[in-house]
Amino acid sequence: MKILKYLPFLFIGFIQAQEEVVHSVYFDFDKYTLGEKQGNEVVDFIRNSDSTRIESIQIFGYTDDIGKEAYNFKLSTNRATTIQNKIIASGIKSKIIITIEGKGRILIDDDIVENLPEKRSKNRRVDVVINLRPLPKIVIPGFYNTIQKNHIVGDHVYLDNVLFERGSSKLTFKSKTELDKIAKLLMKYKNYHFEIQGHVCCTPPYQKEAIDKETKKRQLSTNRAETVYKYLLFKKINKTRMTFKGYGNTVPLGKGAEYDRRVEIVISKV
Repeated sequence: MKILKYLPFLFIGFIQAQEEVVHSVYFDFDKYTLGEKQGNEVVDFIRNSDSTRIESIQIFGYTDDIGKEAYNFKLSTNRATTIQNKIIASGIKSKIIITIEGKGRILIDDDIVENLPEKRSKNRRVDVVINLRPLPKIVIPGFYNTIQKNHIVGDHVYLDNVLFERGSSKLTFKSKTELDKIAKLLMKYKNYHFEIQGHVCCTPPYQKEAIDKETKKRQLSTNRAETVYKYLLFKKINKTRMTFKGYGNTVPLGKGAEYDRRVEIVISKV
């Protein structure tokens, strides 16, 4: 389970994005039945969350990479439905559950050879995602939401309107519109060199990186950073000014999931 931690920064205004907390329930090979202990844990996870902030619940089922794709899709859906039934049977209102989805199998990276059975066992799971209503915005010195005139080396420009679908590195229309604005400012302030940093949230502790649903590879943060790099290159930003790198979930800001699922521009030279 992901535990939210908040730091004593200055509170100004209100954030627009949601926060998330995630609890994973693991299943035996080829099974979708739920043990009593597991069922009680997922119910306790929801009940122990701040009920005044719960906006919705999403349930996503997965399987390992063994077997045919169609069968695994059905199995993952059955697992998600099992969790849904348990939650509703416990008295939690069904109307807050907005998604019950089987996502099928999770592919194993080609280079993973150690502890393969353990890796597969962690993929036989259901993730219960609680979406929380926003808290007041937390402002951190050195973090900005657009390009400024007088940046110093180390400043972070958090691209809060560069949005991605869950598990995707493709830019949305809104993201491209925001990057068009950023590109114009970067053309204005040509002295800035920078690194484009990709980040993800909400992965289990033993996995520092998330899977890109398009490539099926565990390199989502890198792909997101590279997508922004390529778009700025398309907008005529000189490639000698830019680098990109994915950081997975290794650099949390400590202020909620929506801040950790992000792309940043970090000034490296002025």
